[in-house]
Amino acid sequence: MDFKFATRTLILAVASCAFMPVALAQWQWIEKDGRKVFSDRSPPAEIQEKDILKRPGGKSPSLPASSADPAPPAAAAVKPSAPKLSGKDAQLEARKKQADEAEATKKKAEEEKLAQAKADNCERAHKGLANIQSGVRISVVNAKGEREFMDDSARAAESKRLQGIADSECAR
Repeated sequence: MDFKFATRTLILAVASCAFMPVALAQWQWIEKDGRKVFSDRSPPAEIQEKDILKRPGGKSPSLPASSADPAPPAAAAVKPSAPKLSGKDAQLEARKKQADEAEATKKKAEEEKLAQAKADNCERAHKGLANIQSGVRISVVNAKGEREFMDDSARAAESKRLQGIADSECAR
């Protein structure tokens, strides 16, 4: 029994080795002496196009017989139905444009917010200046939480501070 098993295994191993080069070969051509050659490399330059039987990927010869180069050209591999590449990715360009628009919108909103804050500060500074210059007694709360009335020197300092704010915020 062991002899039969060993024989079968040996026969299968030899048979698989015999067919392996054919399975791995990508090129097939006929030599000048009529011998069929299987190889993973392209045939030599002296082999005519009509003698090439198989190309890589199972392709049959597609080049005209007048061609001296046995290797398939890269241009022949491009299908006419394939999309033409322009060097630009339309989807990437669209995303970039969308991101630029979003950034511009964000920047514009921020500028509008800043302009509104400046306008509010300007308005407050003018109202404060009007109150200070009106001559009405103004009270403030000190650090202890007590109410104090502004004297002339405090009124002049506050007027100067508010005028500086008005000058910087109201300049257009």
